[in-house]
Amino acid sequence: MIRKRPMQRCVEPEWLDRLRANDPRAVRSRKDLENINASMNNAAIVQNALQDAFGSRPPARIVEIGAGDGRFALSVARRLARGWPRVQFLLVDRLDAVRAETRAEFAELGWRAEPVQADVFEWLSRPALDSCDACMANLFLHHFSESQLTDLFRKEAQRARTFVGVEPRRSARCLFLSRFLWALGCNDVTRHDAPVSVRAGFKHRELSKLWPADGSWSLAERAAGPFSHLFVARPRT
Repeated sequence: MIRKRPMQRCVEPEWLDRLRANDPRAVRSRKDLENINASMNNAAIVQNALQDAFGSRPPARIVEIGAGDGRFALSVARRLARGWPRVQFLLVDRLDAVRAETRAEFAELGWRAEPVQADVFEWLSRPALDSCDACMANLFLHHFSESQLTDLFRKEAQRARTFVGVEPRRSARCLFLSRFLWALGCNDVTRHDAPVSVRAGFKHRELSKLWPADGSWSLAERAAGPFSHLFVARPRT
């Protein structure tokens, strides 16, 4: 019997990260990502994780790191706004890609969106940075090595009371399916980046092992939805 070798994690550059925010191929690829997020059901996954963490007492401030154009955060806000009024959303990204229309859509929900253009590691290292109730990351953590994630998680544990991350699930099935995004009309940038993202994704307890092991956190990590991997860190009660 021949045993299949497990897929080892491999972090490679993605084309979207190298393009300017206003590059037409980047704009199109971000639109592709909206559709991919919908097919992965990631907004609902994050919504459920946040509601499990906070219940009927909503957080005052949520931060998304690697927020891109803010459309994913908006989709989460739409799911939560009815029961969670007047939440502030900080959208941290190294590129200035959040449009005025997106901020206006947050305002229509009664939420306030504030784009923050900064490298996430630099932003987390600012001494005057306020803490937040929750931090979330969507399809972002897989861009980093284990040593970078250890540093990021250490900084996050000092700032956020709850952390929710949704990432690509690293599996042969997800890798196979990622090569068929041409059928959804995705452009060349998205078609290149999708399998790269899967190979850099996560499984089992890989992220939990990188979170600070000081005994004060309750960690949950599992497959979620059809293609996603969920990681949640919450204070022990």
